Amino acid sequence: MTERGWRAVLIVLAATQLALFAWMVVSPGTFFESIGGFGAQNDHYIRDSSVFPLAIGIGLLAAARWATWRLPVLAVTAVWYLAHAVNHLVDVADSDPGWAGPADLASLLAGAVAFALLAALAAREGDREPDADARPAAEPGSERP
Repeated sequence: MTERGWRAVLIVLAATQLALFAWMVVSPGTFFESIGGFGAQNDHYIRDSSVFPLAIGIGLLAAARWATWRLPVLAVTAVWYLAHAVNHLVDVADSDPGWAGPADLASLLAGAVAFALLAALAAREGDREPDADARPAAEPGSERP
């Protein structure tokens, strides 16, 4: 993937995580009603949990800026999505509405796979030099013969 491609993908992914964070903080009730319907609503816990997508979003922005951050941020995010999916697997039948449990599980597993694939791609590309569009232009007169 080109450097511009990496930046675009990582910025879009960061934006989704930061939007999720904002939704959980600003309107925990609508978050609970829409996708958080497991057990009793607890706005404090929803806001506490919002720091996970906040941290992921910030990490993804850092990975968009610094290529050396890509593999660790993507790998940790894949692990987080997988662990979150396991938690939802345990409670898959306890969601309200009932379709939300399987839908949440599927989306979390898809996220885990997507982030794992991006981490694998980052690992493969890690040994290669960044694309020309990522390097600063040489100053006039600094070129070697």
